[in-house]
Amino acid sequence: MVHRWQRQLVPALDLVHRGALEPHRGHVLSALPPETLGYLADLTGGAPTLVDLWTEALTHGSMGEARDYQRLEFLGDRVLGLAIAEWLHEKSDAAEGKLSQRLNALVSRETCADVARHIALPSHIRLGKQARDDGGTQSDNILGDVMEALIGALFVERGFDAARAFVRRVWDKPMATGTGQRKHPKAALQEWAAGNRRKPPVYTLVAREGPDHAARFTVSVEVKGVGTASATGSSKQEAETSAARAFMQDFG
Repeated sequence: MVHRWQRQLVPALDLVHRGALEPHRGHVLSALPPETLGYLADLTGGAPTLVDLWTEALTHGSMGEARDYQRLEFLGDRVLGLAIAEWLHEKSDAAEGKLSQRLNALVSRETCADVARHIALPSHIRLGKQARDDGGTQSDNILGDVMEALIGALFVERGFDAARAFVRRVWDKPMATGTGQRKHPKAALQEWAAGNRRKPPVYTLVAREGPDHAARFTVSVEVKGVGTASATGSSKQEAETSAARAFMQDFG
């Protein structure tokens, strides 16, 4: 199975290395405060040298600045995927399907957000006032994206070896606790329905509330002739997963 991040990794890395050869990035963002620079030095094992790059990685679009974290998030997603895939291949002789299951869980937005909270990242994210007031620092979407952007920035500044070492350090707990070893709730529900000769589960978006940077999605899932369950999450995918889990708890 070829994953999305695998198909896009080579052109993404090529793009970054071309950019790294440019003689000057240009000062496009304001410098980070001393406490954030100190935080980054402690977190990554070295003082940032490309301060604009790290500022970009920590900047949400609500700041209205020329650059935000989205490009570095795109890159960091691929670097994270490669680092975790290599780690899983090294640690386990499981079949490809099991490795893919764990990979998907370990690089999920939910896991990235959990890691971001564990390393005390939220207070260093640069958000506009409204986004901060709306709870943006606790949004899984924002935290997961910024976590990946930091990995992208580390890769650009210090290369893959440094990014890999960082991922292995801060992802140690999810890896050690077996994140992704159990079947994904949606897959488990799909198999349960088939095993009980029921039609496949149907997911319905019930509500979407809040601003884009702090949206909340409510989803219901129904297995005809059995029942329904619903759940809320910071993304539609998260809500569907939680709804599937709730269904299995109630009817499985």
